[in-house]
Amino acid sequence: MRNSQLQRVAFTIFSLSVLLPSQVVSAAFTIPLRSKQGMVVSAHPLASDAGISMLRKGGNAVDAAVATTFAISVVEPFSAGIGGGGFLLMHSEKTGEMKALDFRERAPIKATRNLYLDAQGKVRPNASINGYLAVATPGTVAGMYEVHRRYGKLPWREVIKPAIALAKDGFIISPLLTYRSLPALANRKQVILSNPAAREIFTRNGEYYQPGERLVQRDLAKTLEAIAQNPQSFYTGNIAQAIAADMAKNGGLITLADLKAYKPIWRTPICGNFHQAKICSMPPPSSGGVHLLQILNIIGDSNLKSWGWHHPDALHLMVEAMKIAYADRSQYLGDPDFVKVPVQQLISTPYAKKRRQEINMEVAKPSTQIKPIDQKTLQQFSQALPLGLTQRSHPKFSESPETSHLTVVDAQHNAVSLTFTINLGFGAGVVTPGTGIVLNNEMDDFAAAPGVPNAFGLVGNEANAIAPRKTPLSSMTPTIVTENGQLKMAVGAPGGSTIITQVLQVILNVLEYGMDAGAAVSAPRIHHQWLPDELRVEPWGLDALTLQELRRRGHNIKETTPWGNANAIVVTTDRNLEGAADPRGEGAAIGY
Repeated sequence: MRNSQLQRVAFTIFSLSVLLPSQVVSAAFTIPLRSKQGMVVSAHPLASDAGISMLRKGGNAVDAAVATTFAISVVEPFSAGIGGGGFLLMHSEKTGEMKALDFRERAPIKATRNLYLDAQGKVRPNASINGYLAVATPGTVAGMYEVHRRYGKLPWREVIKPAIALAKDGFIISPLLTYRSLPALANRKQVILSNPAAREIFTRNGEYYQPGERLVQRDLAKTLEAIAQNPQSFYTGNIAQAIAADMAKNGGLITLADLKAYKPIWRTPICGNFHQAKICSMPPPSSGGVHLLQILNIIGDSNLKSWGWHHPDALHLMVEAMKIAYADRSQYLGDPDFVKVPVQQLISTPYAKKRRQEINMEVAKPSTQIKPIDQKTLQQFSQALPLGLTQRSHPKFSESPETSHLTVVDAQHNAVSLTFTINLGFGAGVVTPGTGIVLNNEMDDFAAAPGVPNAFGLVGNEANAIAPRKTPLSSMTPTIVTENGQLKMAVGAPGGSTIITQVLQVILNVLEYGMDAGAAVSAPRIHHQWLPDELRVEPWGLDALTLQELRRRGHNIKETTPWGNANAIVVTTDRNLEGAADPRGEGAAIGY
């Protein structure tokens, strides 16, 4: 039985545990795939197939990652695509070098600070979510071409071929895909129907295509063929002209000047130590790396393993650390090309120790009593590197549950961890006519006004205010872990504000609790993001006594439907690869 089939069995049991929690008390863990030569794990089996085909042809991890990214853009049009953007982290096993590429969307030149405010200064409902005004300049195509141009081995046209075939010939919509994307489909249906080009592609007689039916995207196939021939066509050619013309016609802000000016940015990865491991992740404009390291630093030398997996003490410490990190996120995180982000202070060990002292292990502190550290106090924790560490190193939905992550390791143990998105399900609900491109609604990731939550309940302030060509703050956390300079694991997840805490828990599951890759991505999750003051838990995840103890300590527990779709590849002690996709999704680990 293929690994993807085993994962689907696990997901079926998992789904039953969600739908019938009183009758099914636990979910099956994904059985990890093991391989010696190379591995691709993504949110869809067809995309993983596209990536592994590149490795079989002699390509490297970058070739496989690019092919998988374009394939996901076809088979998961509601989650991520060439109309969006993201972040990539890559590791060279030979040199030990770690590189980070920011191909995130950027605010159009015409964007203004008060873009979404009415005459009274209040945020206009849904203005940053639905329609043309919500779209930021896409970066996926530029990002993929940039990383491939520098580090790929196979021809550019070769890595896009699988995606072209999937768009031209279509693919069968699976029941699992429909199940996982129910919120995206239901919440965005009216937006899709209101856009003629989107309605024509994704619906028939006012209804979405159903499981078992074939979704063909001929316009997208033509667009991908044009990109395969000349990637700049997206930014300066016929595709760019089509996007700009449709924007002008419908009140959008993106112009030819925006598209022509777009360039991906190589940034310095953010790295820190946790016990014997080195954790590297994305720097700002992602908040992921900063707060992943911040939480790990607050946990510090606490022996979680001695407490045991999901022991109340371990959970309590983790949750209180999450609150502190997300409070700091609201105040300090933004685009480092526009604001000074105190990265080094936030991830310093002395700062973590100070915040750790504020945690009462017997009582949960209400979020109203947890504040971002004040600027003056934070300055005391400056280390060798100055503010703005992450400068360029080369010339009730943040990302939604519909974001996508993929992980690749090749035979030489070079690794790529890549997360990309169009934000909410089907992005802004806008498809540029004749192109098949679903455009993002990433402008919602800016703070429309100080202290006003975005669609995911995340609060931002001055650091994340809208400005022309500025990058909105993200939670995406593609991460690579090494030990003694050698690859240990690559991991990431979709899931909006929960991305950081998902990645945190997968890492702890492997490094602290000794889980294999399958158990690590399958295990029950918790999440707290400071505001709202609630501890989210999966309904099957914690036993009654643990929940009772957490409530006794003052945690406001909210049992919710499962979230996220993490995946990971772990290098075992015998230097083989072990990969797994989350049973909450329909993804697959494929090796050769």
